[in-house]
Amino acid sequence: MKHAWASLALGLLLLAGCTSPDPALYVIAPVTGAAVPGGPKVVVLRQIGLARYLDRPQIVRSSESYRLDVAANEWWGEPLGAMIDRILIDELSQRLPGSTIYSETGAVSARPDAALEVNIQRLDADAAGNLVLSALADARATRERGSHSRSIRLVVPMAGSGTSAEVAAASLALGQLADELAAMLRAP
Repeated sequence: MKHAWASLALGLLLLAGCTSPDPALYVIAPVTGAAVPGGPKVVVLRQIGLARYLDRPQIVRSSESYRLDVAANEWWGEPLGAMIDRILIDELSQRLPGSTIYSETGAVSARPDAALEVNIQRLDADAAGNLVLSALADARATRERGSHSRSIRLVVPMAGSGTSAEVAAASLALGQLADELAAMLRAP
């Protein structure tokens, strides 16, 4: 019996020694931009499309050279697609002060005058130490035919090599994306 208890205690000690520390959690912060009048009255932001390699709790550091570099114990504080959705609504609301921006996935809905769709195809660092954001965006008036689609590629230099620098650069890149999206919503 004494031997069984000693084995159990040793097993628990080994198990406790094998656990990893709690992950460091990061969030993207909204970035203020120039307010421009003339956007649609009500805009619905459709669910953000996210490249599957980015759709994980861990922060993807890079997808260069055929290799996915993932920060093992550094995670997003919420699902990345939901966080980008929340940040873009905040940033677009600030940039288009006469517009009401809401998420298709939220509890509030209204009859929109325009719809905005965004697919994030890349959001990670390149070999030169820049954060690269590649997206495909489409803005369309809901009462008219046709749309305004474009590919967007933004490159933001990172002020360092750590995860904090990458997240700060991602915040700046999403702010620049919001500038581009606001311009698309104002386009005829």
